[in-house]
Amino acid sequence: QVQLVESGGGLVQAGGSLRLSCAASGKSIFSFVAMYWYRQPPGKQRELVATITRGGGTNYADSVKGRFTISRDNTKNTMYLEMNSLKPEDTAVYYCNADLFANVNYWGQGTQVTVSS
Repeated sequence: QVQLVESGGGLVQAGGSLRLSCAASGKSIFSFVAMYWYRQPPGKQRELVATITRGGGTNYADSVKGRFTISRDNTKNTMYLEMNSLKPEDTAVYYCNADLFANVNYWGQGTQVTVSS
């Protein structure tokens, strides 16, 4: 059974940094076609933040470009989101997500990130 577990969230002041981790079990992360970080700010819809493909290609939402970096460590079976220059508007529950193949998709439980002004 595939499980994704996020960690690394917390409370940070504006301008600070956090690194989120998404540890996978039950499947090698190299098996996934792509992995994603999503976030859901309070009272808003969930939005895509960053993508990393099996081949290592990355893509970012305009709101986080230049500040966030998505990466993965196949040896640790873990995906990361390095977040720098955090802003209050980055406050959200952050979720990792993975596509195994068409119509097979997994979500983590989420980790709270709160950025104080």
